[in-house]
Amino acid sequence: MSQPTTPSFDPRPTRAEPDDDPHLWLEEVEGEDAVAWVEARNAETLARFTDPVMERDREAVKAILDRPDKIPLVSRRGHLLYNIWRDAEHPLGLWRRTDEASYRAGTPAWETLLDIDALAKTEGVDWVWGGATLIPGTHDRALLKLSRGGGDATILREFDLPTLSFVADGFTLPEAKGGADWLDRDTLILSSALGEGMATRSGYSRTVRLWTRGQDPLAATILFETAPENMGLWGEVDHAAPSERVVFMERTGFFDGILHIGDRTGPTHRIDAPTDAEISLHGDHLVIRTRSDWSIGGALHVPDTVLAIGLPAFLDGDRAFTVLWTPSDRRALQNVSWAGPRLIVDALDDLRPSYSVFEPEEGGWKRLGLPGLPEIGSVSVWPFDSEPSESDGSLLAMVQDPLTPPTLLSIPGDLSAPTILRTTPSAFDTKGLTVTRHEAVSVDGERIPYVQVGPAEASGDTPVHLSAYGGFQISLLPTYQAVLGKLWLEKGGIGVVANIRGGGEFGTRWHQAGRREGKALAHDDFAAVAADLVARGITKPQRIAAQGGSNGGLLIANMLTRYPERFGALFCTIPLIDMRRYSKLLAGASWIAEYGDPDVEADWSFLGAISAYHTAEAGKPYPPILIATTRRDDRVHPGHARKMAEKLRHLGYDPAFFEPAAGGHGYGKDNSETAAFLALGMGFLRQTIGWVPEGG
Repeated sequence: MSQPTTPSFDPRPTRAEPDDDPHLWLEEVEGEDAVAWVEARNAETLARFTDPVMERDREAVKAILDRPDKIPLVSRRGHLLYNIWRDAEHPLGLWRRTDEASYRAGTPAWETLLDIDALAKTEGVDWVWGGATLIPGTHDRALLKLSRGGGDATILREFDLPTLSFVADGFTLPEAKGGADWLDRDTLILSSALGEGMATRSGYSRTVRLWTRGQDPLAATILFETAPENMGLWGEVDHAAPSERVVFMERTGFFDGILHIGDRTGPTHRIDAPTDAEISLHGDHLVIRTRSDWSIGGALHVPDTVLAIGLPAFLDGDRAFTVLWTPSDRRALQNVSWAGPRLIVDALDDLRPSYSVFEPEEGGWKRLGLPGLPEIGSVSVWPFDSEPSESDGSLLAMVQDPLTPPTLLSIPGDLSAPTILRTTPSAFDTKGLTVTRHEAVSVDGERIPYVQVGPAEASGDTPVHLSAYGGFQISLLPTYQAVLGKLWLEKGGIGVVANIRGGGEFGTRWHQAGRREGKALAHDDFAAVAADLVARGITKPQRIAAQGGSNGGLLIANMLTRYPERFGALFCTIPLIDMRRYSKLLAGASWIAEYGDPDVEADWSFLGAISAYHTAEAGKPYPPILIATTRRDDRVHPGHARKMAEKLRHLGYDPAFFEPAAGGHGYGKDNSETAAFLALGMGFLRQTIGWVPEGG
C-alpha cells in the first residue's frame, strides 16, 4: 500500500454516537452515490489486477465448478432422488429427479422438474434456488424457495409435481426471511418476517402463524410470538410424532433458546431444559446436548454431553436421562441428527472423524458402529431421506482429504459396509504434495493445530495461502479444496488451514475461549500460526497470503491492523469490520452472543479493540488488501467492506475493493460469477506477494 496522509477522522475506539462516521452514506445499499462509488472501485480493481493469467484462472475455476462428472448430490423423497444441478448450460440450475436404481447404476435418467434459468429469463429476475419442501407421504406438492441474486430473503411458491407447474392461486409468499412447513395439504406452519411488526431486530420472523389455503398470509392466525429483541422464532412439523405435533423454536439469542411443542392451536408444553442446550425431538424421543454444566436427576452433566429420555416420561416429570455420549479434552461433539429412529452422533477425536449410532430398544439404547469409514481426513454422514419420519435408517457419507477428491458412499439401513456411489476426478496435480499437521503456540501458551498441504520440501520462501474461520463453533476440517489446489498448490505453493479458537474443533470449550472477550485471542492464534510457519523455515512473512470470509473477514481485517508485519497480502471477503454498528445492520443483532454488545460500555471495551474500522490508522506498514463483498448480501451488510475500503483510502492507503451486484452471502449467483470472484482474489494475492509461478 502507498503511505498515508493526514487521517480524515479520529481512528481511536470510541463509543460516540454513529453519526460521527463520515462514511455512513455507504451503508445505503442501493443508494445512487454509494453504487457509483462501488462501480468506480470495481473498475479500478479490475483494471489493476486483470491480466491473461487471471483470465485463464477464471476459466479453469469455472471448468471445475461446471464439470459434468462432478457428484450430483441427492436426497431421497419416497422412491425418487432429487437434485439441484448447475453447469455451463444451466448456470442458475435445474431442479430434477431420478429413480434410485439408475442412479446407483451410474446412468441416472433425470427428469427436469424446473429449469431455473428459463424461469429467470421469463420473469426477468436472477432467481437463485433456495430449496424445496415436499408434502410427506404423497410428495406431489412442493413449497419452492427462490431468492433474488442469492440473498437470504426468499419468495415462496407452491409447485405441483404431476403437472410440473406452479399452482394457480396456490400458496405464494412475497420476499422475506423465513419459510413454511406442511401441516397438512391445505395448511402451513408459517415462520416469516413478512408484514409490519413481524420481524425481530435481527430481521428474522418473530411469529409462527397458521396459514390456510386461499388465505392472505398477513391474515394468518398467530399461534405464538416472541419479543422483538430476541433473535427469532421458527416453527416446524414433527411428522414422526404419534399425533399432530408442531415444534416452536424460540431463539432468545444465537446460542440460547426455548423449545415448545404443541399443535395447530399453539404451544401446549415448554421443554424444561437450559436455554443454551440444543434440543432434538423425533417421535417419542427427546435428546438434549448440553452447552454448560447441568445438574439434573441427581447427576451433573458437563458441556457437550448427549442425553436421551422418552418424551412422554419427560413431560410427566421424569428426569432419569440416559447418557449416550460424553466428551473429553480432545474429543469433541460436532452434531446430532436423526435417521429414522436412530440417532447419529458426529464427533472429532483429536480432529479425526468419529461417528456413533444409537438405536432405542426395550429399556434403553443400543450403540452401533459405522464400519468402513476412514479415520483420517474429513467424513460427513447424513440421512439418505430428507424427511426423518420416512427414513429406513440408510445413510450417505462423503469422504475426502486435502489430496483425495470427494467420494460419495451409501450406507444401507442395516449399517453394513458402505458402497461407493460416485467419485470425483482430480481437479489438480498432486504429484510431490504431502499433508502434515503441526501446532503453533499462541500468546497465552495454548496449542493451535493447523494442517499444511504442499511440497514436502519448503524453500523458506515458499508462497503460503493461510485461512481460518474461528467463530460460532464451526469446525474447519481437512477437505479437498479444488480451487486452491488448481490456483495455488499445483503452481508450487502451500495451503494452510488453522484451527483457531472460536471454532468447534475441540467442542464448546474451544468456542467459548474464542468468543466475546476471547475473539481477540482467536485472532492472536491466527497470527501465531503465521509466525510458526516462518519459525519452521517454511516461508517468510512477505510470502504469506491470508484469506477469510464473514467472521473470517473480521479476522483478516484485524490481521491488517494488529499484525501487519506477519503477512504479505490479505483477501478479506463478505466481512464484518465495523463492530460499533454491526448489531444495527441486517442480521447483526443476532450475533451479539458471539461478539458482545457495542452499546454496553463493558462490551465495547473489548469490541473496540477488534473493530478494525476504528483501529485503522495512518503511518502503519499495512500489507496490500483486497476487500470484497456482494451487493445482495442481506446477512452481513456490504457497508462493512465499503466503509473500511473508503476509510483506508482517506488514510492514504491504496486498498483494492470488489463488489458484484449479486451473490448473497457468498461469491456469486452462479458458477461464472463465483469463478470470477475467486480468480480475482487468488490473482491479487499472488501478484501482491510477488509470486509469478512458472508457466503463469
